[in-house]
Amino acid sequence: MLIDVLTIFRNMFDGSLSCGNIRIAKEKDLIDIRIWDIRDFTSDKHRMVDDYPYGGGPGMVMKIEPIFRAVKTCSDETAKVILLSPQGRLFTQVVAKELSKEGHLIFICGRYKGIDERVREYLVDEEISIGDYVLSGGELAAMVIIDSIVRLIPGVLENRESVLTDSFEENTLDTPYYTRPPDFEGMKVPEVLLSGNHALIRDWRKQKQEERTKIWLEERSKAYGYHK
Repeated sequence: MLIDVLTIFRNMFDGSLSCGNIRIAKEKDLIDIRIWDIRDFTSDKHRMVDDYPYGGGPGMVMKIEPIFRAVKTCSDETAKVILLSPQGRLFTQVVAKELSKEGHLIFICGRYKGIDERVREYLVDEEISIGDYVLSGGELAAMVIIDSIVRLIPGVLENRESVLTDSFEENTLDTPYYTRPPDFEGMKVPEVLLSGNHALIRDWRKQKQEERTKIWLEERSKAYGYHK
């Protein structure tokens, strides 16, 4: 997979792309990630990427020209261009699976008040949001999405079964897990997990999954009640 990220803050990605599963994927040549500075595609001596909005109003708007030039430079016929945006499709595990099967992804990280609407109208294939809140820019959202999809690429994780039992894989949250010691300052591991009875353990885990998922759904229903 080839991943291109267009941003005005390249150094924000230094840490996130050099450790964990992303580092492993790069070392195995399963992904290639290129970070592009949108300022490199400006044509004025001040390398301006933003300007005042037509019609007035507060804030600055990212200009159309450098973004178009950047995408044209790194794009090909297989590329899927994604704008990180509050109004985009909500990022979920289902979306992560879809994106993990793409061959080339281009992420546009907005800043300031927003991006010239023509980028959205004529250049972007899809808009994605990681939640109903506002960030200073799309960089953190891009990091979240990249981390989520890279771990799904075959060959990145040694234990593929671990991915298959993650939360949301079967529309449920994952079960609670415990490890040694069995008793830490009076905080004990549930006896069923120490019993060695695999049938009981399987039933207990299923029950806990259902309980957690029910609570999660109730909380999400409260949080998004204003959408009804």
